[in-house]
Amino acid sequence: MADLNRYPADTSYDTIMRALDHSGAVIIENLLPADLVADINRAIDPLIDSASMSTEINEYVDAFFGDKVRHISGLAGKSSRFAEEVMCHPLLLAMCDRLLLPSCSSYQLNLAHLMDRGPGSEQQMIHRDQDVWVHCVNQQKNAAAQQDIQVACIIALVDFTRDNGATCVVPGSHRWGYDRQPQADELAYAEMPAGSIVLYRGSTLHAGGGNTTADRWRRGIHMSYCLGWLRTEENNVLAVPPATARSLSKRAQELLGYGLHDAFSDAGGYLGAVAQRHPTALLAEGLL
Repeated sequence: MADLNRYPADTSYDTIMRALDHSGAVIIENLLPADLVADINRAIDPLIDSASMSTEINEYVDAFFGDKVRHISGLAGKSSRFAEEVMCHPLLLAMCDRLLLPSCSSYQLNLAHLMDRGPGSEQQMIHRDQDVWVHCVNQQKNAAAQQDIQVACIIALVDFTRDNGATCVVPGSHRWGYDRQPQADELAYAEMPAGSIVLYRGSTLHAGGGNTTADRWRRGIHMSYCLGWLRTEENNVLAVPPATARSLSKRAQELLGYGLHDAFSDAGGYLGAVAQRHPTALLAEGLL
């Protein structure tokens, strides 16, 4: 069985970046303090019993996630601490700066999606997250190394174990061609304590693990960022509407899609304006 590098939260960004270059994924232990994890769990607890086990998009998406997984989306609108202290975490944004900014002038939140994997959940199919933009990645499928258009992480809100569905990752697969499939001994499982994350590139193969326990739910958040000129999986300005976003910091608003993708310095144009103005300015003035 393969293994992943794991580091404490105070590890240098250069060390973490080297691990992402080498393996395509890395575990950061205890990145989030216990009180923050507890606060996010308290925000989720009243919602979890009524959470849907269907995405209500189509049968293919339901099959992808499985029928024993509870879903809660739009987390930045449900917990301001999540929006400010997790979505805007300096380590995560530093990795996005390094991996995404070469291909855009600004990046954005793709989605923040809680998945509570219930007992009996089967392991997902092995996949690359950035394949959701299939028309973009189709042009790269014969390349040995994929362009980074997404950076993602799974955040443990409870202890992750192999038995309860710890995320399965294929180290080094970000450098593979698309025809190569992993063998069993090439899989690594992100076992880690609550508050830890497994951080990975959008081109790294991975899957939600199978939960073989009788009564333990594996509560975790999939959060990802993408190039600022891509359409996001979750419509974040509807998931976190102006009345809610107005109370957040400007940086959080920008990540949620209220920013402007301004590529004039790269001889490009701008994307996302409202009446030729920055949406964050309109929020500040109460005009959105």
